[in-house]
Amino acid sequence: MIQTTSFSTKVKRFFSLLLPILITQIALFSMVFFDTVMSGQASPEDLAGVAVGGSIWLPVSTGLNGILMAVTPMIAHHLGAKEHKKIASVVIQALFLSVCISIVVIVIGFFSLNPILNGMTLEDEVRRIAHDYLVALSFGIIPLFAYTVVRGFIDALGKTKVTMVITLISLPINVTLNYMLIFGKMGFPALGGVGAGIASAVTYWLILGISIYLVRSGKKFQQFHVLQTIEKPSMRAWGMLLKLGIPIGLSIFFETSIFAIVTLLMSNFDTTTIAAHQAAMNFASLMYMSPLSISFALTIVVGYEVGAGRYRDAKQYSLLGIGTAVAISALCALILYFFNEEVAGMYTNEWAVQELAMIFLLYAILFQVSDAVAAPIQGILRGYKDVNLPLIIMLISYWVIGLPVGYVLANYTDWGAQGYWVGLILGLAFGAVFLSVRLHLLQKRKIKEEVYHAV
Repeated sequence: MIQTTSFSTKVKRFFSLLLPILITQIALFSMVFFDTVMSGQASPEDLAGVAVGGSIWLPVSTGLNGILMAVTPMIAHHLGAKEHKKIASVVIQALFLSVCISIVVIVIGFFSLNPILNGMTLEDEVRRIAHDYLVALSFGIIPLFAYTVVRGFIDALGKTKVTMVITLISLPINVTLNYMLIFGKMGFPALGGVGAGIASAVTYWLILGISIYLVRSGKKFQQFHVLQTIEKPSMRAWGMLLKLGIPIGLSIFFETSIFAIVTLLMSNFDTTTIAAHQAAMNFASLMYMSPLSISFALTIVVGYEVGAGRYRDAKQYSLLGIGTAVAISALCALILYFFNEEVAGMYTNEWAVQELAMIFLLYAILFQVSDAVAAPIQGILRGYKDVNLPLIIMLISYWVIGLPVGYVLANYTDWGAQGYWVGLILGLAFGAVFLSVRLHLLQKRKIKEEVYHAV
């Protein structure tokens, strides 16, 4: 990372970080995208099974990964404050923590997976596919969480092109494995949606192996001595990571789990509705990669400037990021509106599923406005290490407003399954408004502090 002295250099620096992050996020999401699309081509039951399995796994994985995302703002602050010697310890302790978290998840999943699935109203074949998909995916939990730590270190240094290259190498491998295992090609058995879980687990190990090799051997990383020596686990270091990471993780969990819960509640409808909802939500999630990537980039640059005490520069980056997100989301909304039928057709050949997915996709357009504001602001606030109040805002937005409103509309009005989408839109809008207020007040106070110390 380097200090920028003008707005034009900030623009260049921001986009040099953002573009590789965006490509990386799209590539990572493409693994889930291809899991869904390719499973849907196998059968509606495979699509529904992967949808249910993914809805159980997504909030768990993203929430716990969120805890480990504390690595990025911590390292960015150390870089801004020129405390380079502290970086290696942050990474190694976070890796220890990631393995412990992985083991806990695997143990809990062993005892709870069947009760969760048996408690849902699912067709037997859909339940079997969801179970076996998650079991296959569990073999990739340890590398997935460990990679989050290594990636956090690489990205915090501003070397986002490195993670982009790693992901772009792994994506075609993942798609090839999907092709072989889902459809039974090249001598492999046809496993349907379960094959997608196996392919993802193998890919996670590949990503971790490549990233560790580059961190240990790359000249741009060796000066920080990361993974060059091993130190003992430190409860104090874990405590510092968890103090920052738990609010981040819970905030992400509240956001992703609400979408997962809605998908699970969709199990009360027929398989056609489940498949259509999953197809629309999958594409909406693809569009979300843009504001999410901007959020990650903002955490890096804002964290660096805040660590150096340059709050005016941090605010300039904030405005740049939010403006970029709004512009991109407007473009995505137009694409979704004019190519609605074509998007739905990518997920299924069955007209009943496609027709309902087209309706859900129109609601997804309204997601864009709120996501373009809320996601970047969350990244900015993490750069300030301001995570507790945003956690409360996300809890209220989704679980006090979004889900209850959606449940009432879906079950006590003629809206049906569409009611859940309306509830989600209202929750997203509430979160965007109150996060904006929080950011304005925080930046106003920080800039006053900067002026005071300058005098």
